[in-house]
Amino acid sequence: MPSKVERWKDETYGMEIRDHLLRFAEEGWDAIPDDEHDAWFERFKWWGLYHQRKGQESYFMMRIGTPMGRMNPEQLRTVGEVAKEYATGPVENPEFGDAYADFTTRQSIQLHWIKIEDIPDIWDELESVGLSTIQACGDSWRNIVGSPVAGRDADELIDVWPIVQELHETFKGNDLYSNLPRKWKVAMTGDRRGSGQGDINDLAFEPAVKEIDGEAVEGFNVNVGGGLSRKEPRFARDIDVFCRPENAADVAAGMSALFRDYGDREDRFNARIKFLVDEWGPEKVRSVLQEEYVDYELPTAGQGLRDEYDYNAGHSDSHGDYVGVHDQSDGQNFVGLYVTVGRMGADDVIELADLAEEYGSEMIGLTQRQNVIVGDIADGDLDDFLDEDLLDEHSPDPHPFMRGSIACTGTEYCSLSIVETKNRMVRYGRWLRDNVSLPEGVDDFHIHLSGCTASCAQPQIADISLRGMKTRKDGDAVEAFDVGLGGGLGENPTFADWVKMRVPADEVPGYIANLLEAFEAERESPEQSFRDFVAERDEDELAALADGEETSYEDPYLGNTKMTWYPYAEDTDMDASPAPTDPNDQPLPSDD
Repeated sequence: MPSKVERWKDETYGMEIRDHLLRFAEEGWDAIPDDEHDAWFERFKWWGLYHQRKGQESYFMMRIGTPMGRMNPEQLRTVGEVAKEYATGPVENPEFGDAYADFTTRQSIQLHWIKIEDIPDIWDELESVGLSTIQACGDSWRNIVGSPVAGRDADELIDVWPIVQELHETFKGNDLYSNLPRKWKVAMTGDRRGSGQGDINDLAFEPAVKEIDGEAVEGFNVNVGGGLSRKEPRFARDIDVFCRPENAADVAAGMSALFRDYGDREDRFNARIKFLVDEWGPEKVRSVLQEEYVDYELPTAGQGLRDEYDYNAGHSDSHGDYVGVHDQSDGQNFVGLYVTVGRMGADDVIELADLAEEYGSEMIGLTQRQNVIVGDIADGDLDDFLDEDLLDEHSPDPHPFMRGSIACTGTEYCSLSIVETKNRMVRYGRWLRDNVSLPEGVDDFHIHLSGCTASCAQPQIADISLRGMKTRKDGDAVEAFDVGLGGGLGENPTFADWVKMRVPADEVPGYIANLLEAFEAERESPEQSFRDFVAERDEDELAALADGEETSYEDPYLGNTKMTWYPYAEDTDMDASPAPTDPNDQPLPSDD
């Protein structure tokens, strides 16, 4: 029997949801029947809207899809203006103010505190510059991830940007692929960095070379069934297919149709394609793809470039991300700027767009590490650009503890999260920066903090993985984290080993300090990476390396933030919530 979500989707889904959203926007929040909230909120995701959590009724998160995180300055400026006008909440965030944009680990943009009455005006502004919220969420093609600097990167095999544009145009809003059993995440990598992180995606095109009829052909190997959530991570499996660039849309159509037709629609927990690959095996996936969905002979896999990957690979000799100054293939430069846990104030967003335009950039890029790239900076302008005041805050050379910090949305807005995340990760990073010395030779260290097992912060592929939990301390319920070690991608991808359970949140910085001290004392040499150090030890040895410890770090969110209406409000009780709001209420004025 189909799940209740499938029944809701059978009634209304896809493009037609827009008409319903416009109707609700005109009639107001109260027009959504109380007994149909769950059904409509599930459908709204297809157009990029998530209803925020309990205590924030009538407010939505809006996600804007930007394929491979790529925009131009005008589009970025529009995002900042929309955030400033429509995404200002009733309470300021103590770290980030009252209007901001979140850059995600899938190279999208999220805005919060959106009222349904404002959605038509927001769509008008976004769509006027070529941006859209279509299929940014929901059971369909999600934002395609990869290198924002494709075509500009001096270190790439194939410029995949034209291919990604073709896939985006083909599958967004396409009725044939609009209603899949679950989300469908696609990565396309054309560079030697491994920037698409294809290992953790449902469908991955990985750069490869194959000799065909005596000619070395550049294209992709196809991997299927990666993913991180539900405490059941999987690396995408090789289905022994080589794909020429011109055939990418055919293979993508075939695989998403295969998932559409054979994915589990009765149990949403088993609806991801990683479980279908578990059941069938890669060989059957390939044979069904060939026999039922692709009308040309699929070549076997070619020689991949995995041994060159360094993006999130945990190497001791390479950052692997895009932060810093890098050469473009045309002799110009792209500059990667650090964004604190992926959150940038609306005024900074607008200022960055203005700076990019002033310096002649035609490309802004968001990365899967929640940072931002400005492309097309000429050699003669580079020093002036690097001296701009905005780069004091969003540095191209941040401290390793800040550079390596990633956090998901957390209990600030998310109904799934168990703990507060973004403000806490900022505080963790600052305390570590100010109080802990990294061991010799370590200048790249990844700490990913995820509020629950949904793994939006991709914790399983970090040096230190933090997964939100609860525990008791001194008789009180407190927020806590499971701790994993040694994850990363690259030539030999590994998921973190979960070695410590339910460490109280205020003891996590002390745990990390103790762990790094043990690493420095016990590693073989200054050249040994943390990831290699972890790989040499079993779980018992890793668990014995360090314990949590109270330090000078003080955690202001140690209590149960999930039971507040907003963790940073003066009065956090659910009864103090202003929700649901009056549609005539105006947002707080900005400071300027």
